[in-house]
Amino acid sequence: MTTETTTTTDKVLELVNVSKTYDGFSLRDVTFSLERGYIMGFIGPNGAGKSTTIKLILNLAKKSGGQIRLFGLDHIGHELEIKDRIGFVSDENLYYEDLTVREMKNVVRGFYSKWDEGAFSRYLKDFNLPADKPIKQLSKGMKMKFSLAVALSHNAELLIMDEPTSGLDPLVRNELLDILQAAIEDGDKSVFFSSHITSDLDKIADYITFIHNGSVLLSMTKDELLEEYCVAKGGREELATLDRGKLIGVKEQAFGFEALARREDIAGAGAGIVIEKPTLEDIMLFMTRGGARHVASH
Repeated sequence: MTTETTTTTDKVLELVNVSKTYDGFSLRDVTFSLERGYIMGFIGPNGAGKSTTIKLILNLAKKSGGQIRLFGLDHIGHELEIKDRIGFVSDENLYYEDLTVREMKNVVRGFYSKWDEGAFSRYLKDFNLPADKPIKQLSKGMKMKFSLAVALSHNAELLIMDEPTSGLDPLVRNELLDILQAAIEDGDKSVFFSSHITSDLDKIADYITFIHNGSVLLSMTKDELLEEYCVAKGGREELATLDRGKLIGVKEQAFGFEALARREDIAGAGAGIVIEKPTLEDIMLFMTRGGARHVASH
C-alpha cells in the first residue's frame, strides 16, 4: 500500500489497522490519518467500504479490530466529547421532516456545548435558508446547507461528509464546495469528504485516500498523487513497446489505447506516446479495472 504520512502530531482523525467483517464483505487493515486544517477526499466505487468506514468512525457500527482516534482520543471511550466536536453531513436527511428549520435548530442546539446562535443566524442569511419552512419542503441542496449550518454553528472542528454532493446539480455542488473551502480557511477545521464524484475532490481536496474492496490502496496528498501517476495514450503499435506488467490499467480501443502508470515506470516511452496528467477519476477507474496488485506492490 502506498501511504504518505506527515510528521506533525496534530491529527484530528487517525485509523490504524481497522477491520470489520460482515457476511460477504470485509474491511481490512484500514490505515490513514488527517491533520488539522485540511480536506481529505475519501474515494472508491460503490461498495468499496466508504460508508462502513464512516459508521465505524462515528461508532454507529462496532469494529472487529484496530484503533480509531479523533483529536487523539479513542472514539468509543470519549464518544460524547468527540461528537460535541464533529459535524456529520450525509446525502440522507437526518432531521425531522415536519419541523421547520428554526424548530429543528432548537432541537439540535441543546446537544452542543459551543452552540453559537449568532453564527447560525448568519448562516441562515448567507445560505438563503428559510427559517420557517418545514424541512420536508426544502430541496436536497437546501437540506445540505442546513446540515452544514448546524455543523458550522457549533464550531465543529471536523466535518465528516458522506456523499454530500450526490444528486445535486453542478451549480449547487460548486456552491457547497465554496462553503467548505471558506470554512477551513482559519486552519482550525478539517473535512473528511467521502464521495464517488471525484471532480468535486479535484477542486478542493488536499489529501486523497482511495479504498477498493475493503482495503486502502493509497493515502497521500493530492498533488503527490497526481505527480506520481500519469495517463499514457498512443496507437496500438506503441502499446506493444510498453512493459504491460508495469501498467496499472489499460483501456484498448480500435485505433489506440489509454493506460495508467507511474511516471517512473513509463519514463523513456516512445515518441508516439502522449503522457498526460491524470484526473482522480482516471486513477480510480483504472485502478478499479486493473486490480490492486500493481498498487499494493509499491
